[in-house]
Amino acid sequence: MSKVRAALGRHFADTRPVAIPAYRRLLAGQAVGFIGFQLTGVAVAAEIYSITKSSFWVGMMGPVALVPLVVFGLWGGAVADAMDRRRLLLISSVFTWVATIALLVNALTAKSVWVIMAAVFVQSSGFAVSSPTRQAIVPRLVPTDLVPAANTLSFLFSSLGSVLGPLLGGVILATTDFSVAYAIDAVLFTATLYASYRLPALAPLGEVTAPGPKAVVEGLRYIMTSPIVLMSFAVDIVAMAFALPRALFPQMAAERFDGSEFAFGALSASIALGSVIGGVFSGWVGRVRRQGVALTVVIALWGLSVALAGLAEPLWLCVALLAVGGFADLVSAVWRQTILQTYAPDEMRGRLQGVFFVVVAGGPRLGDLRAGATASAFGLVPAWVGGGLLCAVSVFAVGLSVKSFRHYRVGS
Repeated sequence: MSKVRAALGRHFADTRPVAIPAYRRLLAGQAVGFIGFQLTGVAVAAEIYSITKSSFWVGMMGPVALVPLVVFGLWGGAVADAMDRRRLLLISSVFTWVATIALLVNALTAKSVWVIMAAVFVQSSGFAVSSPTRQAIVPRLVPTDLVPAANTLSFLFSSLGSVLGPLLGGVILATTDFSVAYAIDAVLFTATLYASYRLPALAPLGEVTAPGPKAVVEGLRYIMTSPIVLMSFAVDIVAMAFALPRALFPQMAAERFDGSEFAFGALSASIALGSVIGGVFSGWVGRVRRQGVALTVVIALWGLSVALAGLAEPLWLCVALLAVGGFADLVSAVWRQTILQTYAPDEMRGRLQGVFFVVVAGGPRLGDLRAGATASAFGLVPAWVGGGLLCAVSVFAVGLSVKSFRHYRVGS
């Protein structure tokens, strides 16, 4: 029996970090809150498309969200190194909750695209501070040897929320209206606030640098002197900016699937569904040694899967191919996050997580803009398929061009 259990453990996710109460609270709050966050993301895209009938305006949510993600992601990471991280997590989460309330009020009254943009800006600002703060907290709650497992669980539950949120959104939008989606998000987010409140105090360790331009520059300098970390960021930007088809989901559902709200929800959940499957069967991820080459390969797989999905006619096949891409994306995210967390000392970890967040969150917004603009110029299929193919070709050119990254092994 013990041999069977050990064999299964080599393939399934490592759940040992859940035994740590503080990490369990952090994970639970993130998991519940992310369902509502993704639900709101689906509702915002659908509401904008229903008002404007244009993928360009859906894509414009990319730059609207990108500016605060960059500014407050970098600044928030610096603040996370200079103050109690539990307190900062609570404050930033309140801003996200207020933005959801604004979306709810707008859906019930004005139904203005400009109000939606303003709310998304505020929501992104709060998220830009809370996300790197949350990730910087993880190594303070779990032993170093459990950091990869904790990251995998965090990504797994975030991905699960990214599945349940869009699927719930598809049902809600098909049966009620946008305001119900925003109301549910507001209720769910109270669980995130409570979980953050229950965390222990997390005062800064080591030398404290006052948050500001100097602190941000120190974090950027640290990254620039580490080619491994720098290249892990570069290949992720390629993956998201070139291949992410998220802004095209409303148009795909309208043109290929007769405007089906179910199809829109399924498309929105498909990538995250693959990430959930990847997280469940993630026991092998920590055993891969040549992670530089492996990152390049899985991101190329992401691009090719997206390209094939754009050509698929049946909904099930399109969803399945996007799920394959999501599987690859989860594996890539775990490797990149673990590299960053284990390289950085605690007094630098918030700033580096801020930069990491800007890349991870900003890349998809660039992808939204790229997808919406190219779809308006060349049509749905060229924008979708062309982006995936460009990603697959470019990531090999970028990922294999730096010798140290190409030969990087865990622990080297």
